[in-house]
Amino acid sequence: MSSEASVASEWTRPDDFIKLQRLKQKKNKLAARVSNNNNRRPGYKLDETDKSTLLEAKLAQKRKNPFAKSTDDAKKFCVDPHRPGLEPVATASSCFVRETPTRPPPTKFVLQKYDPQAFAKLFQQPQINAEDEDDAELAARQKHTAHLPVDWSLKTRTRFFCPTELPAIQLKTSQLASGLTSFVRCMDPQRTESTLDISDATRFNQCNYYWQHPHLPWLTLFPRTSKENVGVVVGERERKALAEEWDYSFRGLFQLLRARQCPYFYLCANTFTVLFRAAGVGGRAESHALVTPSTRGMRQALRQEGIEFSMPLKSETSGNAHDNSFTEETTLGLDAGEDAPPPAQEDEDDDEDWLESLGVDERELRRIQSSHARKQQAAEMREDFSDNSLLLVDGVECQGFFSYLLNAKSAISTVGRLAGVPPTLLSPVAFPKATMQHLVPRSKKVRLDGVDYFSIDMKGLMLPTFLPSVAELLSETRQMFSATLASSTNTLAFSKATQKLLESSETPQSDTEGEDAAGQVFGEQNLSECGLLPGVVGSICRTGKHAVGLLERVCYQRDEGYAWS
Repeated sequence: MSSEASVASEWTRPDDFIKLQRLKQKKNKLAARVSNNNNRRPGYKLDETDKSTLLEAKLAQKRKNPFAKSTDDAKKFCVDPHRPGLEPVATASSCFVRETPTRPPPTKFVLQKYDPQAFAKLFQQPQINAEDEDDAELAARQKHTAHLPVDWSLKTRTRFFCPTELPAIQLKTSQLASGLTSFVRCMDPQRTESTLDISDATRFNQCNYYWQHPHLPWLTLFPRTSKENVGVVVGERERKALAEEWDYSFRGLFQLLRARQCPYFYLCANTFTVLFRAAGVGGRAESHALVTPSTRGMRQALRQEGIEFSMPLKSETSGNAHDNSFTEETTLGLDAGEDAPPPAQEDEDDDEDWLESLGVDERELRRIQSSHARKQQAAEMREDFSDNSLLLVDGVECQGFFSYLLNAKSAISTVGRLAGVPPTLLSPVAFPKATMQHLVPRSKKVRLDGVDYFSIDMKGLMLPTFLPSVAELLSETRQMFSATLASSTNTLAFSKATQKLLESSETPQSDTEGEDAAGQVFGEQNLSECGLLPGVVGSICRTGKHAVGLLERVCYQRDEGYAWS
């Protein structure tokens, strides 16, 4: 029993433990008070225990926020009541006024609330004043037409924007099948008796297809300068097979163009791009080809092959646009032994005779002639790889140019990116060996101030007939819409040249709609079986005012028409 009592006496009861804790807290407070009093005495030095206690107390304090606004030393702002237009200045002790004029707050770029009259305001003539100078310049660049012009440059990205819902991109089985069937068979479901689906989604899906050859899934064949094509090596066996396939495909596509079963097609090589167009397209009575950009070597090769060409975009300061053309008649005339040489040759002979009469050495004459030839060559090469170097091959010369491309070694690059891969052929209709490609749309929806905005983004290759086809669909089913487009810079010269050729045509352009429509009958009738919709055929054959233009932004309102820039 005594052992159990001794063990029980060693344990501390809870009440006794609490009393001990309170006593310890009182002792600590008393020690801290004594240490503070000792610190105030002059000459008192802290020992190690006091230093550790102060350090623990400092660490126990809450860290002060360095970014908090201090209210202890609040500065007072002084404003002169007699000069209210001056900026108040904050000071700690004194008060003064700085004589600097107040500036308005910076404007914020925010998306404005939807205005139903916004499209109508585009067609009103703005009043030009000092404040609206920028708006006036923007309005001056915009043009308004009842029809949508054709842009012959290849598009790489497009965004459609509309306050109402756009065609759905999530297609049902019947919509996908009907759109695919209509495109492959070149059918217009609305104008033909068939059981195909004719919804907006089906018609929009039909506009997203095109034909291409060759198609190598692991390579990017447009644009051919893509970084993804670096390090790709094609073997000799593959090069031969690709060349044979491309030769057969190019021949078949050109025959479709001559028979007016294909309205146009593109040939995209590594260093140049060719646009072939059938008779009646772009106001030309015969089939023709546009080449951009060109070089002096390419032009010299065409001259050696006897192919005539012109340079419609060549600046007047650089000489006549037809100076670089090669005419067979001139060669035949010289071979026939005409007595009168060209005026340029007469001038050169006179200069040589004059220098010889002055006693100039023959070696010096050769040096002067070589220097003059180098200057002429440099002047001819000045516009290489630019839009001004565009070539127009028209009429019967187009057949010779086709043969030149079939046999030219420069068409298929042997070094660099896509070495051994033939040029890319792009067409809106089917041709031999072609592969059908499609664009993948992405839809978005934005809600602002209770108003829903709908948009569809398209990224990829878009032919010139893509925008007229979609615009015809949306104009029939929507009150208004807008589109923003991005073009391939290498193909902008096609629209510039077509526009200049239409403006400089010998036949005067009429302003009346009746005569403009009469001028399109020839082209539309010849291309009635080309596989495109009748409205699209009319747009590519239009020859009136604003038939062609470089399009970056397009706005449409049903009562007003198209506004574009």
